[in-house]
Amino acid sequence: MSTDAGQACRFFVSYTGVKLPLRLVTAITPEQLSNRNTYIRGYYDAAGALTGFDKVVYGEIELTHRYCYHPNGTLRRAEIVMLDEDPVTLNFDASGAPVAAQDAA
Repeated sequence: MSTDAGQACRFFVSYTGVKLPLRLVTAITPEQLSNRNTYIRGYYDAAGALTGFDKVVYGEIELTHRYCYHPNGTLRRAEIVMLDEDPVTLNFDASGAPVAAQDAA
């Protein structure tokens, strides 16, 4: 299964980790989705890097992460949207260290 952007979409039971990008765990098949109230829809680029995921709860997207990477493979940007909260964008330098937010003025 692929998204419109040509990225592979796979399904998982959950995610783990305290450092971004989070890791998706316990893969499930699309046929198993009808038996689940909650699942993770993960998106991967052609190189196999996780570019984002949606946490789906009772058919509604509760949490969204989108990731962009530096050419060296470290995380460059993470965009996080939680239901009923303002989106958060985190930026990282090429070594993976957080970069201070800058005003958009």
